[in-house]
Amino acid sequence: MALIDDLQADAATLAAITALRRDIHAHPELCFEEQRTSDLVARQLEQWGIPVHRGLGKTGVVGIVKNGSSPRAIGLRADMDALPITERNTFAHASRHAGKMHACGHDGHTAMLLAAAHHLARHRDFDGTVYLIFQPAEEGGGGAREMIQDGLFERFPMDAVFGMHNWPGYPAGHFAVCDGPAMASSNEFKVVVRGKGAHAALPHLGLDPVPVACQMVQAFQTVVTRNKKPLDTAVISVTMVHAGEATNVVPDHAVIEGTVRTFSVEVLDLIERRMEEIARHTAAAFGCTAEFEFKRNYPPTVNHAREAQFLRGVMRELVGAEATHEFEAAMTAEDFSFFLLERPGAYFVIGNGDGSHRDAGHGLGPCTLHNPSYDFNDQLLAPGAALWVRLAERFLAPR
Repeated sequence: MALIDDLQADAATLAAITALRRDIHAHPELCFEEQRTSDLVARQLEQWGIPVHRGLGKTGVVGIVKNGSSPRAIGLRADMDALPITERNTFAHASRHAGKMHACGHDGHTAMLLAAAHHLARHRDFDGTVYLIFQPAEEGGGGAREMIQDGLFERFPMDAVFGMHNWPGYPAGHFAVCDGPAMASSNEFKVVVRGKGAHAALPHLGLDPVPVACQMVQAFQTVVTRNKKPLDTAVISVTMVHAGEATNVVPDHAVIEGTVRTFSVEVLDLIERRMEEIARHTAAAFGCTAEFEFKRNYPPTVNHAREAQFLRGVMRELVGAEATHEFEAAMTAEDFSFFLLERPGAYFVIGNGDGSHRDAGHGLGPCTLHNPSYDFNDQLLAPGAALWVRLAERFLAPR
């Protein structure tokens, strides 16, 4: 706890980082639009004497803190983008841009890594290189993939990479990590069932796609219950069904859309194949046709066991065993998964509390992720920064 206490004791710096976090919250930017945020990040890093590289993934920023002669390096990642949500909070730092909001805490992630950067630049109690990765477009844009394609790991070779996310419901300042899958893959599907329109009073003269679509919705769930192994985790959610324009008309087509989530690519392959087979054969059984589309967005976020165990030890050293938890893998998705396909590492969470930290003027509803009443807990700034600092110091300890 000493490092956390030291960071909290530096009242001026903590106040500045808090103000910075709230400034980012008040000026949210969507994926690949984070120009103001990246300008702010780069300016802060440069003021602290940290070399900055920009333009990876369009608006990404990479800061470099070096010390000693070791060739070893570690990457620490924070995401910067906001969500297309209208904020319901009315406190002073609420969003000033309608339809845009930091409802997932990326403003806090950015602030925690900046606080760590400030400490690392001042003390440099390590031997090697710390790459500070400020990533754009996590919320659906695949900013991690874009940074990789722009040469992130070739230009900044690192031995491991780590990512942190706040997690409402866990006690503020507690940490959690797991071995293996931490987040699921994110995938979308669309089925267009084509029949033949007719008068609703004369359905025998047409081919009604609506009951066909209903059959498909039910049949898709059998992939989860009867095709995959019971111990393999997967979710198929049909979230949209559209058909027809009038009550007295049998429509000529129906559209089904939704998402698929899995913890492994093998299960995902099975589900995609079976869903397409079900769609085409069910349509054919009723004399209709089906067009099937399947889009793979983010792969599963799978932690590497060695790095997760190392991180677990750092957490226990920093906050104790009682505040270090085993993270229960979630079916949400995270594009940090692309980093973990390229380099060893781990993705972990810091507790954001129960929502009681919110200033007066917060909207109704819980303080959960992607909620218009959400706000990041500024009490996390010191422990979050301390975790980043201690992780870098332990990973790059002199040998």
